[in-house]
Amino acid sequence: MKSKIIIILSITFLGIWITGCTEDAAQTKPATIGIYYFNGWSGKHHLDGDPSAPWAKNAPRCLTKRFVDEFSGREPVWGWRNDTQAIMEREIDLAADNGVDFFAYCWYWRDNKGSINEQAIESLDLHTCIDFHLNAKNKNRIRFTFLVANHGGSEIIGVENWKAAVKYWAKFFRDPQFVTVDGKPLIVIFNPGGITNEDMAGMQEVARQEGFKNGIAIAGCRPSSREKSGFTHTTNYAIAPGAYNGIDAKQNYDPIIKETKEEWKGSEQQPYIPLITAGWDQRPWVGPDGQGGVEGNYFDISPMDFKNFLKESIQWMNDHPKETTKEKIVLIYAWNELGEGGYIVPTRDDPEAAKLKVIGEVMKGK
Repeated sequence: MKSKIIIILSITFLGIWITGCTEDAAQTKPATIGIYYFNGWSGKHHLDGDPSAPWAKNAPRCLTKRFVDEFSGREPVWGWRNDTQAIMEREIDLAADNGVDFFAYCWYWRDNKGSINEQAIESLDLHTCIDFHLNAKNKNRIRFTFLVANHGGSEIIGVENWKAAVKYWAKFFRDPQFVTVDGKPLIVIFNPGGITNEDMAGMQEVARQEGFKNGIAIAGCRPSSREKSGFTHTTNYAIAPGAYNGIDAKQNYDPIIKETKEEWKGSEQQPYIPLITAGWDQRPWVGPDGQGGVEGNYFDISPMDFKNFLKESIQWMNDHPKETTKEKIVLIYAWNELGEGGYIVPTRDDPEAAKLKVIGEVMKGK
């Protein structure tokens, strides 16, 4: 009888130990993965050309003839358009199933360098992705934040306008799924060139007035953000050496790795959020059947190259904990920058989404 009790107790203890280990493993991830999300695949086609042409029928805003003629393999498995609730819920599941923690949605100010126009913003098809995310039945599977795309007619100019932007964003900051760093809502500013420390002080003032007593986390893209103390963090959007050099030339991944590693530096006062570029090839958007513009380098990035570099970024954070976020955030360019070649969604050429799969593998320690 005594031996039976010992065996039962041993099995029970073993079961508790295994369960505890399983729970610990499930709760431990090597990094927090965020991915930039471009919502150019909705709305009405607006580029130059004949809108009645067969290729332009039901085309989303940023499709080009060159896309259809030469780069049709980049078409996502759900089609060029992504502006339905069902597609967003499918994207959320795809991302969450493969270790992604949040989307950083492009957010655009309106109207053209003036004061904020809330009605225009609410109706703008550039933000349909955010609406779909907020209404998704599986919304709780993935978090979200904003990449403030303050360029190309969407500049936010002056401290009063930056204050107005934070006041508008506050309703999103209160969403439990909004990304935080040290408990503060995190936003990323695409173009730090037009923003001053005074602007950011005004943003923090309004954030506190809105109930965020510790303020917000403001990450500036590009190296120049390090020169402004108002940025609480620094990061990047895409790194692609020679991207606009006027020479159409294929490159391997090495120049991106080299230039990216040069950006890996932060401080306790201004932590750095590592950026990993999943691809760069903007040929569908250049030339006479694209949007015109300047050609440049494009890069051959294999899933294995991408996987190894993601691992390196995590190792850098492990080795430099005081230079990065406590949450160990990595930002990836991008979910669906199809026109620039930065994408990891499943496409006609890659229906299994190989780069997305390797993110999941790395998050599982493989």
